[in-house]
Amino acid sequence: MDVRDTNGATLTEGDSVKLTKDLKVKGASTILKRGTVVKNIRLTGDAEEIEGRIEKTTMVLKTMFLQKI
Repeated sequence: MDVRDTNGATLTEGDSVKLTKDLKVKGASTILKRGTVVKNIRLTGDAEEIEGRIEKTTMVLKTMFLQKI
C-alpha cells in the first residue's frame, strides 16, 4: 500500500506531518488549525487515511490535507 500526502511524498509509520487546511472535528466544537504538527503517525488499512494524536486525542485524518515535514 502506497500512502501519499498532498504533494505526493510517501508517508510511512512514525513520520511527522502538518495540516495544510483548517479542519473542523466532527462531533466536537474544535477546529484544527493549518500548520498543526502531528508527530509519529500510524498508517491505517486505507491509503487515504492516517491516525495521529493531536492534543492527547487519537484522530483519523485524510492524507489530502497533510504535508510531510
